[in-house]
Amino acid sequence: MLSLQLPGIRHVALLGAHCDDLAIGAGGSLLTLCAGRPDLTVHALVLGGGGTAREDEERAALADFCAPARLELTVLDFPDGRMPAHWLEVKEAVAALRGRLDADLVLAPHRGDRHQDHRLVAEIVPQVFRDQLVLGYEILKWDGDLAQPAVYQPLTEQVARRKAELLAEHYPSQHGKDWYDEEAFLGLARLRGVQQHTRYAEAFHVEKLSLALG
Repeated sequence: MLSLQLPGIRHVALLGAHCDDLAIGAGGSLLTLCAGRPDLTVHALVLGGGGTAREDEERAALADFCAPARLELTVLDFPDGRMPAHWLEVKEAVAALRGRLDADLVLAPHRGDRHQDHRLVAEIVPQVFRDQLVLGYEILKWDGDLAQPAVYQPLTEQVARRKAELLAEHYPSQHGKDWYDEEAFLGLARLRGVQQHTRYAEAFHVEKLSLALG
């Protein structure tokens, strides 16, 4: 499969509606990206879970997923499941992140996600990050709303298993969900690997991508 290199990444913006969204959707890619670029700065905004035990989980998890890169994490306290009712405030929070950096890469939910909070973030991000490469990650859940992605990041077996281990280690509040286990995470990574001729992969949806063929 054709591979496009992104050599000039220095600042990455991560956006998630809930604590664990980023790790589920892009944890393997973060492990790969940050391990290969120790001078990277990761700017993460999570819109829900602030001031709760879930924020503590998220801070510990992203510290591991993003090591050894420099991490700046903001966790806000918008209500789970009701973020669309706070559209203006959510957009202002995303715009505030955009105002602090000129990101080379943006990772956020994708527009086809059926969870209302995820979809809200997915719709706002391209309005605010207009000139950046925005990749929409997929979040495994019971809704079954996985679509056909267009962009793949290969994962080594070590990285894929490390992602599953960190998800289990850092998010004990989610262990009661019947889909939240190593088998499910590795199963999706194996499927995405099949689709691009590797053992494991994560997949993304692209908003816009400009080529320089000259």
